[in-house]
Amino acid sequence: MKKKFALMLAVSMAVGTVLTGCGDAAGKAADTQANEAEGAQAEDAAQEAETGAAESTDAAAETDGAGTDGDAAAAGAGASADTGLVYAVEAGSAGEAAAQDNGLQTNVVASQADALMEVAAGTSDAAIIDLLMAGAMIGEGTSYPGLTHTTELTTEEYGVGCRKGSDLASYINAVFGESYADGSMKETAAAYGVQEALVEQAEAEFTASAEDSDVAYIQEKGSLIVGITEFEPMDYQDESGEWVGFDADMARLTAEKLGVEAQFVVIDWDNKIMELESKNIDVVWNGMTLTAETTSAMECTNAYCNNAQVIVVPAE
Repeated sequence: MKKKFALMLAVSMAVGTVLTGCGDAAGKAADTQANEAEGAQAEDAAQEAETGAAESTDAAAETDGAGTDGDAAAAGAGASADTGLVYAVEAGSAGEAAAQDNGLQTNVVASQADALMEVAAGTSDAAIIDLLMAGAMIGEGTSYPGLTHTTELTTEEYGVGCRKGSDLASYINAVFGESYADGSMKETAAAYGVQEALVEQAEAEFTASAEDSDVAYIQEKGSLIVGITEFEPMDYQDESGEWVGFDADMARLTAEKLGVEAQFVVIDWDNKIMELESKNIDVVWNGMTLTAETTSAMECTNAYCNNAQVIVVPAE
């Protein structure tokens, strides 16, 4: 009996030891799995953090790049004109309007020729004038060899201005069409170096006003009074004091076809509309830019020349 009891006790103890050992192994396995899971979670978290940091870095780099591009664009826009300089401009001109649009400090003078004199004398840092005038007046072999033009601030077109409602604009359009077709307009443009700027002219028919005709008024008084400023190569005086230039020659041709004499009168360009309305002049024919102001206040012809406003500075 004692032997049987002892044997049973030994078996019981052995089973307990085995069970205890299994429990320890299971616990260790569970602990190991938990640790591995925690490690995986930690690793995932670390990777996510690293990825997030990389994305943040990329985003920051993109932002920096955008800022750089923006700065470059702003710099490029500002490069067109230096706001720290003083620009000589003709009163009431497209050059003055371009300066105002670009927020530039101006020295307003009576003519574009005066604007060039300001730069040559050093009393203004730069000037804004018509490209066609710059081609004739600055650079080697011209009146101002020490000046050069840089940025083109605008592109525009020239037209001739008449009194609002005047049939003279229609008459001039007919002259333009005829002279372009027969080649005389191109020959005149070539004589003054503006042939590349010439705008093709379509055939046009003159339509007279039934009442208050300007053409009839001009023919009755026997003169076409042309308002101008000193503006080579459009209107300027030669050595004998005669007014010549592309505009002057075309105005003279128109007067001839009207059967009257062309008379050239120097006007204050800023007052050109008032000069027309008061009948001190019959037409503004002086490289006039077709702006919203001029086309609303005057009866304007078709565009006949392309142009631009350019910045003129000392060549050095």
